Amino acid sequence: MRPNRILRGLKFVAIAAVAFSAFSFLIMHLWNWLMPGLFGLHFIGFWQAAGILFLSKILFGGFRPRFGPGRFWRRRMMERWEQMSPEERQKFREGLGGRCGHVRTAATEQKA
Repeated sequence: MRPNRILRGLKFVAIAAVAFSAFSFLIMHLWNWLMPGLFGLHFIGFWQAAGILFLSKILFGGFRPRFGPGRFWRRRMMERWEQMSPEERQKFREGLGGRCGHVRTAATEQKA
């Protein structure tokens, strides 16, 4: 199982490097085509375009995945929660109390 995981990781790195290079070349060519003629700015090279791509990702995109396993995990957990009986829900809440700090239970809600 481990070689499959390593191969998958190498494929991801290769695809990410190709995508990063392609986007950097695209930004470089668009910049060099538009900006000097429109605004009188200098031509840029590949690494400057890569820096612009990275900076724009930080400023406008962030680094969190938009569609990741987190969304599916939440939906699956909500489905499981709906199928639980009230006793099972209470037991689940009590189990989380030790791991996630203070969790409101029926007993603590009655005290408040």
